[in-house]
Amino acid sequence: MSDGLIAARIKVRREALGFTQDGVTKLLGFSDRQTLSAIENGDRRVSASELVRFAEVLAAPLTYFTDPFLLAGVGRFSWRQAGVPPQKLADYEEHAGRLIALYRALGTELGRRPPLLRQALGLTKASSYEEAMVAGERFAEEFGLGPVPSRRLAEVMQERLGILVLMVDAIRGVSGAACHLPELDAVLINRQEVAGRRHYDLAHELFHILTWDAMPPDHLEDTVAAPKGRVEQLADNFAAAVLMPSSVIAPFGPWADLADDALVSRLNDTAEALGVSASALRWRLVAAGMLTKGRAKTVDENALRNNGRKPVAVEAPPLFSRPFAELVTQAVDEGLISARKVAGLLDMPLDDVADAFAAQGVAFDPGL
Repeated sequence: MSDGLIAARIKVRREALGFTQDGVTKLLGFSDRQTLSAIENGDRRVSASELVRFAEVLAAPLTYFTDPFLLAGVGRFSWRQAGVPPQKLADYEEHAGRLIALYRALGTELGRRPPLLRQALGLTKASSYEEAMVAGERFAEEFGLGPVPSRRLAEVMQERLGILVLMVDAIRGVSGAACHLPELDAVLINRQEVAGRRHYDLAHELFHILTWDAMPPDHLEDTVAAPKGRVEQLADNFAAAVLMPSSVIAPFGPWADLADDALVSRLNDTAEALGVSASALRWRLVAAGMLTKGRAKTVDENALRNNGRKPVAVEAPPLFSRPFAELVTQAVDEGLISARKVAGLLDMPLDDVADAFAAQGVAFDPGL
């Protein structure tokens, strides 16, 4: 555990409790506030006895300050959710943070270095929705997402941008999240959502990762609230253009002169082929100038539900991701962490971990 992380956790915990530096200085018995300031800035190390005292004053267990598999103090989340009770989300955030912290800590142990440079979009809150769509179109083109962008997006995010993508069994009401750390970015997607929702959330959270410094997203994004904030609307326009660039959807046309039934059928079939929702495709066509808003409004929303297919059980993708499974397995094989410790951090039985990693094509030995 680095001194920098201990310092960050002291500061975060103090601020979370609403304590001032002067107040904590008195409780700790330091001679002046500068001592605490130096500790929180990482300029002064904390002794073992001082750390015990910090734990008492800040009402937190020692593990809060020393556990490398926590994100407390360094990771910032933005959640796409609807109606999740605050404490329930806070508990799940700690669990999700452990997944990311596990990847980060083991990566450090294995000598993996974070990217020297991190990609960013040249957009701000003052950018227009058209500029966000242009950025999405360019992203799909320049990163070679191909004729079905949804199929390659996660791969490109991981291999080309160094973003950790994790498919998870999130709590009810959570569809996805972005997490920003000084040396790592991560996106979590609820794998129990339908494919169109998963792909949209992935592209939406990608926008937040690529614009975090210019326009940090809110900690909570209510997916059913209206109207949406400007940053979320920019993210929506970017995501739609990434998944449905004009060069991809144009060949499925022409759209404007189709009769009602024919338009519904083509929207549903095209959306199914692209891994998006037919409703999202309809409005993307409007934004791309391939369908008028008036014509789009004549389409019965119910006819587009589930892309015109009969509801079936969601075929969820495998848990986690291959890069995650490979790194954790390598760390176990090299004796940096035990398989049992991994299972505990993932909150899964050992055999289930092995099965989840096997689904990613990675052999995990639960006996190590």
